Amino acid sequence: MTDVYGAGLERKFCQLEATLTVTDGATIEGYASLFGLKDQGGDVVQPGAYQASLKVLTEKERRVKMLWQHDPAQPIGVWDEVREDERGLWVKGRILTDVEKGREAATLIEAGAIDGLSIGYRTKRAEKDGQGRRLLHDLELWEVSLVTFPMLPEARVGSKGESLDEPDPMKELAEALEAARCEMAER
Repeated sequence: MTDVYGAGLERKFCQLEATLTVTDGATIEGYASLFGLKDQGGDVVQPGAYQASLKVLTEKERRVKMLWQHDPAQPIGVWDEVREDERGLWVKGRILTDVEKGREAATLIEAGAIDGLSIGYRTKRAEKDGQGRRLLHDLELWEVSLVTFPMLPEARVGSKGESLDEPDPMKELAEALEAARCEMAER
């Protein structure tokens, strides 16, 4: 999905994997983006795509924002660590439960009602690969949001102790709705 808001800012949805956990009702960690996997919009983030952006943020002593559903008027926490590793973009942060939406987000994640992250970014360098995919090589990362409908179904979020081996009919419905929404947005 290429959903543009602001001046060329895009959103990429990624359902977090099982290693994302909520502890003490507020601390979360996991992958916001996984390398080499084609999402429902045909994009594939390449290793190293976030390096330059993360370096600039560090040099300027700025942070990637944690938002609720990509709403810039609803910051719900802070990302204390954002880094690339061999698998993707790993994040660790604190949901601020003193903020109303932060309390809601922590409760929804713990209950399994929210299980996705989405990145907000600007594409700096990408190419088409001849197979209908857009390979993303350099991204300016702005924010990582907690969202209802992620775009990358291979990565999941789970509360501690949750088994992710069984099919989830609600997840399948959410994926179908997101694919339909993306298709409608492209028309």
